Formats: sequence, C-alpha cells, structure tokens
Amino acid sequence: MAQVQRITPFLWFDTQAEEAAKFYTSVFKNSRIVRVSKYPDAGQENHHKPAGSTMTVDFEIEGQRFTAINAGPAFKFTEAVSFVIHCRNQEEIDYFWEKLIAGGAPSACGWLKDRYGLSWQVTPEILLDMINDQDEEARTRAFSAMMTMKKIDIAELKRAFAGETVRA
Repeated sequence: MAQVQRITPFLWFDTQAEEAAKFYTSVFKNSRIVRVSKYPDAGQENHHKPAGSTMTVDFEIEGQRFTAINAGPAFKFTEAVSFVIHCRNQEEIDYFWEKLIAGGAPSACGWLKDRYGLSWQVTPEILLDMINDQDEEARTRAFSAMMTMKKIDIAELKRAFAGETVRA
C-alpha cells in the first residue's frame, strides 16, 4: 500500500470538483489527477448527487496531495484559508497570476481569488527575505510598497527596499 500523506487539504465544491482539479493540474507543471471516485447507488437520499457522478477527486500539485469533493452549495471558500505559491522571479509571479486570476478577482498584496473562489497568495521568495531583514527601515519600506500592490512587482519592491522612489 502506498504511503498516505498525513495531512491533505480537502476542498469543498458544489459540483465543480473534477473541473477544478483539472484546472489546477493544468496550471502547475508538476501535477496530476490521482483518482476520481463516483457516488454510489446506495445512500443517495442523503447526498442529493446522482449515482455515478463525481464524488471526490484526488490530485497532486508539486507533490502536495489535495482532495476535492462535490458536496453541494452549503459552504463557500473564504480568505480565511489560502494557498501560498512561492515564486522565484517575476516571470513565475506573472505566470501564476495570469492563470489563476482568469475568471477570478484580484485582492491586495499578491492575493487573488480564482474562478472557484479559492484564495491564492502569489508571493516572491525575495519578499520574505525583505520583510525579515535586519534593517527595520528597509523592511518597513518593502512592506509598505507591498501593501499598495495587487500583483506583486519585484522591481518595485527592490526599489522600495533600497530607499529609491517607488513609481506610483
């Protein structure tokens, strides 16, 4: 029997679990659909989902296992839970931002909601270095610059961190 990941994010959808899993695995290069489970014939009086329709989808993104379930409209995603994508450069930020925001909406500080309402933080690794730097003034300038952005702009963060004038 294969090793089971100890903790798996479980994502609740109304009816879009398989569609969402296919979308996420198309966005992230190192990903795959692992298994699709269908609702059985028995017990449907409590589930209100047609027998044979998709119940759960197990998928992996960058080695992280997720499960998506079609469980009805009772619950929606909120920003209380989000997934951080650690990006090495602006090219990665631009790629993930463009793919995930399609049909969704931007928020602030590198956050966005995708078309399913799931929140993502598209964050450059260098930002974490900047806001944890020993130089309090530089750290504050970088943080303040980030607070004005929707999609993070690394060049602008670097300018702010260095004390240069940031473009409005």
